[in-house]
Amino acid sequence: MSLFFSEKRKVKNGQPCGEKFLFVLRLKGSQLLGFGKNGGHAERSRSATSRLSTRFDSAQRDPRSRIPSKFGQHLSVWQSLCLPLFTARRTVLLFSLFTSPALAQDSLRFFSFDDFQELVITNHPVARQAALLPEVARAELLEVRGLFDPKFVAYFDRKGFKGIDYYNRFDTYLRIPTWIGADLKAGYEQNTGGRLSDEESPRLSYVGLTVPLAQNLLIDARRATLRQARLAQGLAEAERLGILNKVLYNAAKTYWDWYLSDQQAQLAEEGFQLADQRYRAVAQRTQLGDLAAVDSIEARITRQDRLVQTQQAELERQNAGLVLSTFLWNANGDPLELPSSSRPGPMAFRSVTDSTFQRLLTQARSRHPDLLKVDFKLRQLRVEERFRRNQLLPQLNVNFNFLNEPKVLQDNVIGNAFLVNNHKVGAEFILPLFLRKERGKLQQVRFKQTQLSLDQQLIRREISNDVQAAFNEIQNLAQQLATQEGIVRDQDALTRAERRKFDMGESSLFLVNARESKFLELRYKLESIKAKYEKAVAGLAFAAGGGR
Repeated sequence: MSLFFSEKRKVKNGQPCGEKFLFVLRLKGSQLLGFGKNGGHAERSRSATSRLSTRFDSAQRDPRSRIPSKFGQHLSVWQSLCLPLFTARRTVLLFSLFTSPALAQDSLRFFSFDDFQELVITNHPVARQAALLPEVARAELLEVRGLFDPKFVAYFDRKGFKGIDYYNRFDTYLRIPTWIGADLKAGYEQNTGGRLSDEESPRLSYVGLTVPLAQNLLIDARRATLRQARLAQGLAEAERLGILNKVLYNAAKTYWDWYLSDQQAQLAEEGFQLADQRYRAVAQRTQLGDLAAVDSIEARITRQDRLVQTQQAELERQNAGLVLSTFLWNANGDPLELPSSSRPGPMAFRSVTDSTFQRLLTQARSRHPDLLKVDFKLRQLRVEERFRRNQLLPQLNVNFNFLNEPKVLQDNVIGNAFLVNNHKVGAEFILPLFLRKERGKLQQVRFKQTQLSLDQQLIRREISNDVQAAFNEIQNLAQQLATQEGIVRDQDALTRAERRKFDMGESSLFLVNARESKFLELRYKLESIKAKYEKAVAGLAFAAGGGR
């Protein structure tokens, strides 16, 4: 993209008598805009400018236009540039207007780390799978609560043999489990036939209650399962945080690998441009006899070598972008591709103080997802242990039912309705003599508790060490970063001095190339330390279980 401006004035006897200027804007060798002014012919130039604006508008509306699509991106440049030209008299105004939209376009192609994290948290498939874990736990809790659902039961039984109607039995009842372990039961039965037993009534309604008095009184399988399902809500949330924490850590490492590859590509391109300019300058000086021909060969070799480095760095940047794209998904679950023009956002140095470290260490020791999972498992085992200890008690279940016949068969309806003497009562007592099954189950639960307690201690120690190690790495990298910045400044000054000496003929091309290569190498090492620092910050968040 180039801009040409020419202005001529004619002065006669100290008075201006004529003025001419020419303006041409070129993009990649094609004349995009050109007009001139000669005295009072500004109106003609204005109409030509209007026709060119119409072409730009049609190019934006019609993608099949022959005008390159990139021109449409510079439409705002053209509008802000051309309108003031009819009154502009200085080229400084032209260049200031020309450069401003490019900066706006650069700000649009940056892909910051915070935006990347938000996309991963919101749309990454693993993060969305992790978000389903609490939902699954709530569904399992709903299933367990079904153990306390009232049940309506009805059945019919009939027997007829050799023309004899033995019996027709119909029974229907409603059973209601309760939290205290007792079961309520209310029903109605009707029996007909010639071979009924003496204890069967033709019609009978009843209301009864079954109560455990020893085993299953304070806790039973239903209540234990429900309490464990409630604790599973916290376990699922801890698992979700752990999975999300790991995804964010891997995503952060991938982002900063992409950042480093982008910086490497930029440094390689900068090195190639310096070598290319120097080769052209050396070639001209060689033709003039100012330098030896061997200097031109050396400059060409350096240029070609840096061209290869640039190509390799661009390949690594593209591949790093592809790896980064594996973390990019939209809200519909479709994979996204990172645009080739996207660049990492500016790095904001995030310092980690001692107070921040102490806060993260305290958080890690109390709320780390791995510790939370072990804690909830221990609480589930405590519920299991209580249930298994209760199973050591004997079974003693009693039941009592009030009985009543329908009023159409009674002589004294009110007097006989659910009287105490109209009842059915029973009791059940079971006691295993050795209790080997119950004692074995209890021992297994206690062994699991001991194992998890030891795991909890080990995990807490490992987490504390990981947090401390991550903080140590951050502190060390911060010191390396400060030192490396000073080295880069000194090497930059040394390289500039060597270039000036070469221009004055007091140095050799070999020394200049060596200084430049060392300067680019040190700058790449600086960017590498920056990327390592950001990875260490992400590693500290991961070690503390914070996720972000």
